Amino acid sequence: MKRYLRPTLTLVAVLVVWEIVGRLHLVASGAFPPPSGIVADWAGNAEVYWLHILATLQAASLGFVFGVAIAIGAAICFVQWPIVERLTRGISISLFAVPAITLGPILVLSFRGAVPQIVLAAICVYFPTMIATLLGLRDVDPRPVDVVKAYGGNKWDVLRYVRLRGAVPGILAGLRVAAPAAMLGAILGEFGAGTRWGLGSFLLGSLGQANASRIWGIGLCATAIAGLGYVLFAIAGRLVLGTTTQVTIAANSSPDRLGGGGPKRWLPRLLISLAALLAPFLAWWLALKLLNLNPIIARDPIATFNYLVLAEKSGIARQTLFAAFAETLPVALLGMGLGLLAAFALAALSVLRPSLARALMPPALVLQTMPLVALTPIVVLIFGRDLAAILAVTVAVVFFPAFVTLAQGLATVPRAALDVIRTYGDRPLKSLFLVSVPYSLPYLFAAARLVAPRALLGAMIAEWLATGTGVGQLLNASRGTLDYGMIWATACISVIVAILAYQAVTLVERLVIRT
Repeated sequence: MKRYLRPTLTLVAVLVVWEIVGRLHLVASGAFPPPSGIVADWAGNAEVYWLHILATLQAASLGFVFGVAIAIGAAICFVQWPIVERLTRGISISLFAVPAITLGPILVLSFRGAVPQIVLAAICVYFPTMIATLLGLRDVDPRPVDVVKAYGGNKWDVLRYVRLRGAVPGILAGLRVAAPAAMLGAILGEFGAGTRWGLGSFLLGSLGQANASRIWGIGLCATAIAGLGYVLFAIAGRLVLGTTTQVTIAANSSPDRLGGGGPKRWLPRLLISLAALLAPFLAWWLALKLLNLNPIIARDPIATFNYLVLAEKSGIARQTLFAAFAETLPVALLGMGLGLLAAFALAALSVLRPSLARALMPPALVLQTMPLVALTPIVVLIFGRDLAAILAVTVAVVFFPAFVTLAQGLATVPRAALDVIRTYGDRPLKSLFLVSVPYSLPYLFAAARLVAPRALLGAMIAEWLATGTGVGQLLNASRGTLDYGMIWATACISVIVAILAYQAVTLVERLVIRT
């Protein structure tokens, strides 16, 4: 009971302060409604809320199941055949980096029913689950691997008896991120879909009415669903972690820590890099051909290249596109840095001051599990329509997956390594920086790789819904004028930027860990 007393008191105090601030209109001139007003709106429209929730929950659940199944299967394939991971790395990053707000209208025009919501939910789930699973499968103690091989086991036996069992905590950590991501994808798929039911459609209608209590009510409904998924997987992860954490220090580090190495000669490495760069464009072209989508709406790589390079007005298009990215990228980079710093601070608190971290978790969990499209209008109500709103949304997007990944890394530090430092009487802070942080460096870099595309997506959605600037505004304007060439060009450049950021983090990781 004492363990949960402080978080409970903190939550009660937050609600009391929130009620006072909302009733007295002390923040944002009444745009920060009291909890009692939100509950009253829920009670008065319970049936409507419930119908919208069921529609979104159904799409999010199906997308979650499909996305997780594909992600875990892909991670197993990558760890068994590393060459496949290197060749398809661009495709994996592209699925995560392509802005969902650019795919939404294309999917809506190409498919019927709930397919757009399910597809976007699966895409949002795939990358964080795949990264967490792959990290767990590779971050193994080499000693049981040697035992399996000594008894004649092959790589599939190692996968079955060592890798899969050791990866369970990592997989569960990935699912903690995937649960809110599925809600985000489903809600984004409802934007512009014209569907009657769904929290995304409900949110758009409430924005037009400027109903603050309704906006907060929709956001908190989405948060409750996403938070429930997070809590369930967090509990499962905590139960499993105690049975899978190392209790002694391995004699040598895992050979898979950096992804299994690569070809030693420069020519094979160059060819693999070129193939990985071309793979997303080939997959893009094949997908359009297999789905037989309308070429006016679904532009292939050649059409996009012509739009940006060879068309009569390509110069104007390039100037417009690059000007928008020049406005968005610095803000996204700053938000990413601040989000990673905040995530590391709370993850470190969970090690140094567990009681304080538990007290901060309820408000942090409410904030971070709220889907981005539901959070952005609330941020606008509080911060206005300027740079502060973009930074707030970007930090919120980055913080959650980074914190989950870093906390998982710090939790898997071998207790024997910490005991060595404690034996010499060192303080917990020194143990953190001398043992915990170096050991969890792969998780730190995995977090950076994971959030780099999300930072760009967060900045773009904030610009789209809030400030009317940068790439977000360009996408919004292009949708209004049916300029599909610009939409696909924006998505293409976004993916290239995300891949470059991913590869830059990977390069730094190799240099840091190898030294």
